Amino acid sequence: MHTKTFVAAAVGLGLITLSACGSSSGSGGSADSKTVTLVSHDSWAVSKNVLADFEKQSGYKVRVLKSGDAGQAVNKAILTKDNPQGDVFFGVDNTLLSRALDNGLFQSYEAKGADRIQAQYRVDQARHRVTPIDSGDICVNYDKAYFSEHKLTPPQSFDDLVKPAYKNLLVTENASTSSPGLGFLLGTAAQYGDDGWQGYWKKLKANGVKVVDGWEQAYNQEFSGSAGGKKAKADRPLVVSYASSPPAEVIYGDPKPKTAPIGTSYGTCFRQIEYAGLLSNAGNTKGGKAFIDFLVGKEFQEDMPLNMFVYPVIEGAKVPPEFAKYGQPAKDPETMAPTKIAANRDQWVKSWTSLVLK
Repeated sequence: MHTKTFVAAAVGLGLITLSACGSSSGSGGSADSKTVTLVSHDSWAVSKNVLADFEKQSGYKVRVLKSGDAGQAVNKAILTKDNPQGDVFFGVDNTLLSRALDNGLFQSYEAKGADRIQAQYRVDQARHRVTPIDSGDICVNYDKAYFSEHKLTPPQSFDDLVKPAYKNLLVTENASTSSPGLGFLLGTAAQYGDDGWQGYWKKLKANGVKVVDGWEQAYNQEFSGSAGGKKAKADRPLVVSYASSPPAEVIYGDPKPKTAPIGTSYGTCFRQIEYAGLLSNAGNTKGGKAFIDFLVGKEFQEDMPLNMFVYPVIEGAKVPPEFAKYGQPAKDPETMAPTKIAANRDQWVKSWTSLVLK
């Protein structure tokens, strides 16, 4: 998910973020059978020792090609699907899944260990074109210090965000370019229905919501509660981010705060699930399959939370104590059936764009 460019800190934690160009073999995928190329969004991260374990056990070298925010990465993968830049794609989520499947992005593969994936995350069971890898909640986060100084109760629900008390306080991401932005839009559509969400956004616009292109800008430049936002003297104490952003601020804090400086408005959450798939014209399908098996293995699943700030999807994977303490998942997030997202997403984004950005 796209919380995860706490980059300067990440480098110190020994996370690995590699980037490489696509193969020049002309056949798509990896140029040689000993290399697996992963195509992903910019927030992909894994501990060096965990990746080294995979390389040692499998005999494959891993190259990583990062392609922008999730929305951009999916669009790029679709445009290059006949001659793909890699073998495996990670980071398509439930908001964009139908676009990837309808465009024939993936070939069927049932991962070894797929039986350990919790039932609520499974999709496409007839064809196994994608494998669920992680889940998280897109929610509004608030800057605790701001609300305490202004003696104002932080908003708890979508309804609260349109109240005069919160005028000019919220920054969100563009629903057409950013997956958290799209998730937030879908959360409002789930809450207010097909007929009500546009009226809600009119009120949000009238209440001074600010829209920026992507999560990185919203969270690290516009939001006053994040470490980056404080440096940038940001002035928006509400941001669309993740329920896992509070533990990230604690873990990467320097010095480390005793409590999270930001909170989560749990009545604004939308559940996001991310998937990986074997690209249709992958050059190294054998290596790609081995890599997908690794992604649903316990070692990677337990490594993910502190690297990408998402939750594992397999039974029995442990979550770090900081997560349990500072970043509980939403108990009752908004959700939407993939078929409903598929039927409405493009039209909703179009309507949202003319309503909010024009």
